Amino acid sequence: MKLYTKLLRSELSAISKISDICPLDKSRIAMNKMGKALTFRHRKCVSYKDVCLAELRAEYIIPRSLRHDALILYLHGGGYVLGSMDYARGFGTLIAAETSVKVCCLEYRLAPEHRVPAALDDAYYTYRFLIKSGFPPERIVLCGESAGGGLIYALSLKLKAEGCPMPRGIIALSPWSDLTLSGSSYEFNRANDPSMTEKRLRFYAESYSGQLKDPYVSPLFGDLTKLPPSLILAGGHEIMLSDSMSLHEKLLSCGCVSTLHIAPEMWHVYLMYNIAEAKDGFKKINDFMGELFNER
Repeated sequence: MKLYTKLLRSELSAISKISDICPLDKSRIAMNKMGKALTFRHRKCVSYKDVCLAELRAEYIIPRSLRHDALILYLHGGGYVLGSMDYARGFGTLIAAETSVKVCCLEYRLAPEHRVPAALDDAYYTYRFLIKSGFPPERIVLCGESAGGGLIYALSLKLKAEGCPMPRGIIALSPWSDLTLSGSSYEFNRANDPSMTEKRLRFYAESYSGQLKDPYVSPLFGDLTKLPPSLILAGGHEIMLSDSMSLHEKLLSCGCVSTLHIAPEMWHVYLMYNIAEAKDGFKKINDFMGELFNER
C-alpha cells in the first residue's frame, strides 16, 4: 500500500470516530461538502442540466465527450439518512467523468423524516420518468454506492413486481444489501475498516425502517431471479464486505449473471478517492459497460 493511501486511511479512521458521535444535521453538512469537493475536481469534464420531475430534484450530468447513448441512473449512498443534491451531483460527476456516459442523479427523500418506502418510490418514479422521456430501458444502467447500492436492487425487485421493463445492467459499489447486519464481516473486519462502523449502520437502519428483512429494505432477502447482469465492487477491509459477497452468491444461485471484484485492503466505497485502486475499479466498470453494449 502506497504512502498516500496509508495516510488517507489514517485520516478516514479519525473522521469515522467523529462521525459516530456527530449530530445528524452536522453529518449531512459534512457529506454535502464531500460531494462539492468531488464536483469541483471533475467539473471541467462535464456539464449539467436539470431534470423536470414534479416534486423531486434530479440532474443530468453530461460528459464533454460521450462514449455512447447509454444512461446511468445513479442513486447515492448515505445510509438513507444523508445526501442532498450536492452529494449526489458530486459522486455522479465522478461517475460521468470516469465512464464518459451520461448520468442522471436523484435527490431522493431521506429518513428519518421520510422512512421506507419513500426513497424506493422516488427511485421508481424517476426510472419510469426516464423511460417515458425516451430512454429505452435496454440503454439504462443502474448504479449506486452503499445504501444506494442496496436501493438499486430494491428498485429492480419493484420493477419486476410491477411488470416494468428492466434496465440493461447493475453496477453496485459496496452495496448495503442486508440492513440486519448479519454478515460475518461485521466481526472479521470490525478493526480493519477505517471508514464505517456497526454503530453508525445500526442508527441508519433503525432510522430507515422497522422491517429490516423486507426485501425492499434488504434486497438480499428477496427473489433475485431474472435480474439483469451485475458488477459488484467492494473493499477487502470493509465492515460490509459480507453484503457484497452474499449478494453476489445469491444472484448466482438465482441464475443471474454477476461479477464480484474485491480490492484487497480497501475500505467502504474506495472508488470515491483519488487512488490507484479506484482507477482500477473504474476500469472494471468501463469494461463491464463495454460488455453490456457490445463495444469492441
